[in-house]
Amino acid sequence: MSTRLEASVRDIVLCGHGSSGKTSLIDRILETTHEVEGRHSVDDGTSVTDFEPEEKVHHYSVDTALAHFRHRGVKFNCIDAPGYPDFIGQTISAMRGGDTAVIVIDAHSGIAVNTRRVFAEAERAGLGRIIVVNKMDLENVDYPSLLDSIRQTFGSQCIPFNVPCASDGHFDRVVGVMDDSADASGALVDPAAYREQLVEAAIEADEAWMERYFEGAVPSRAELADLIPRAVAAGALVPIVSCSIKSGVGFAELLDAMVVCSVPPSLVHRSALGPDGEPVELNGDPSGPLAAQVFKTRIDPFVQKLSYIRVYNGTLHKDELIHLNNGSRKGVKIGQLMEVQGSELRPVDEAQPGDIVAVAKIEDLHTGVNEGDLKLPEIDFPEPMVGVAIRPKSRNDEAKLAAALNKLVEEDPTVRVEHDPHTHEVVLRGMSDLHLCLLQERLLRRDHVEIETHEPKIPYRETIQSEAEGSFRHKKQTGGRGQFAEVHIRIFPMPRGTDVEAFANKSRFPHMKHRHYHPDYNFLWIDSVVGGAIPGNFMPAIEKGFLERLEQGVLAGCRIQDVCVEVFFGKFHPVDSSETAFKIAGSKVLRDVFKKGHPVLLEPMAEMEITVPETKMGDVYSDLSTRRGQVMGAQNANPGYQTVSATAPLAEVMTYARTLSSMTGGQGSYSMRFSHYDAAPPNVQDTVLRQGGQVEEDDS
Repeated sequence: MSTRLEASVRDIVLCGHGSSGKTSLIDRILETTHEVEGRHSVDDGTSVTDFEPEEKVHHYSVDTALAHFRHRGVKFNCIDAPGYPDFIGQTISAMRGGDTAVIVIDAHSGIAVNTRRVFAEAERAGLGRIIVVNKMDLENVDYPSLLDSIRQTFGSQCIPFNVPCASDGHFDRVVGVMDDSADASGALVDPAAYREQLVEAAIEADEAWMERYFEGAVPSRAELADLIPRAVAAGALVPIVSCSIKSGVGFAELLDAMVVCSVPPSLVHRSALGPDGEPVELNGDPSGPLAAQVFKTRIDPFVQKLSYIRVYNGTLHKDELIHLNNGSRKGVKIGQLMEVQGSELRPVDEAQPGDIVAVAKIEDLHTGVNEGDLKLPEIDFPEPMVGVAIRPKSRNDEAKLAAALNKLVEEDPTVRVEHDPHTHEVVLRGMSDLHLCLLQERLLRRDHVEIETHEPKIPYRETIQSEAEGSFRHKKQTGGRGQFAEVHIRIFPMPRGTDVEAFANKSRFPHMKHRHYHPDYNFLWIDSVVGGAIPGNFMPAIEKGFLERLEQGVLAGCRIQDVCVEVFFGKFHPVDSSETAFKIAGSKVLRDVFKKGHPVLLEPMAEMEITVPETKMGDVYSDLSTRRGQVMGAQNANPGYQTVSATAPLAEVMTYARTLSSMTGGQGSYSMRFSHYDAAPPNVQDTVLRQGGQVEEDDS
């Protein structure tokens, strides 16, 4: 195992709720460790890691950014993650690059909605966690109550590593819990009360030490320094440190605590799949097989595409030809490796386990792509739930908009661009209204594309509720060869989930010769024509006519689904019949008979999981009932929170993010995915038909 790993590299992710002071903490660290010159501030737009124009304007982080510093012989690769839940995808990808999550809490505001989210995401990612209580210098900070809240919310493994002290009501220093000889006067909680808890948590990850401890042995300071990061890596200990970044009180102790408590890369248990598909434990061996992954993509205005790579095993060299473990086994020359400091890049020759580097202009690299022969797990991003339909203000910008949207998707895995063939709209999806607004700002600033937006159309569908039968004769004579085709059909409802094999049986269709199933439409058509009433060479044309009608719809121009059509009779003319004539007849007969089958409009239903404070459960239930939602159940989430499972029409929850935020004061969150289609009630159907009913077609 690499000694360098154990002694000198730490990869940390700074996360927490917005405005808790994460970015200011990095700026202060970089200044203190002399990595940068001068003073840097989020408020005046000079922050090292908030360098994107949108961040300077709004004074909060939008993208993940990297920096590095050294303290007491340890190099820290530091990833600054955005604080608002609107950009949670950036935080999730940042955690793939780190080994320790440093979760910053505003001492005055306490535990906010995204504090809970990032704590849970860090645990899910297998990272160690350290809690930093910032802004201890603010008025009316109740540290004992905050400490109780942290331990109740996140567990008793959250233990103070140091405690704040105050003189005349003002926070002026911290005292270490293990420093039993220090002056503890003015301590806001008794450090001795947590000393034994800290030791017991530290030894929990070491069975040999647990036995010795119960026999009366107590670990020394040096032994604790070895035990603590192992306990943090195992989740048995979450150290809590206090400081004020603004005043600097507790700042030196925070840096020292990060050296002692943060997790070396070798202590994070990760595995990958080898070439044979067998699991391989990654032990941080620089001479072993390469395992590395892109965890962030940035489109830089000067060097274009930048891919940020974390190395877990092996060594990555500049100008090396590597394999991409994405199924293609394609070789890619990696080019120059670069160390990242905010927006600045510096060339380096190699990257060993624990190192984070960037490479430029490699189109085959995308967020989540693996480099090397070992395949790492994919990064699991949440689905974007809020969408707007977009179009360029100028039609001349259509090509430019397409290229600009590709950049947004490349940079942010929680951005989707969907081209809906049924509503003929381009829909931009993100995590929230704020997320979408910032994407629009970036389109305008970086790519000079101004867009217009509106609510996306709901992708309704059409089907029938009963069987029907009918025919259509297409006949046209305009001089010379005419057009003639006659088609007779029966139509049947075939709900989604129907067993096609069981449905299409000889008892139902005694003269069935052929059948063809189209799963995209859940559409089955059956050829039961006997006696040569329609020659077999015309049947594919009839099918084409059916498929065209399925796309065009009948009621409101929406796609038809969940039907079966049997062609059982027809007529042809030896001269005037043609494929074109039978295609037209197929489309028109399906239109006419569909209307006889008690047609109905189907609306998409969404499956939702809504996590809210217990005190807001009544509000959520009441609101869902007004949206025609159906609650399926509820279960406990974090302490004081419940997760409600429900289904609701997609049309009723398109703007649910705004309502939930207002209803819960920003404390609620939800996920949503498509569930199924269900019949729309008459009032909804009437509204849709009035807004988008089809013009009757001319049969002449």
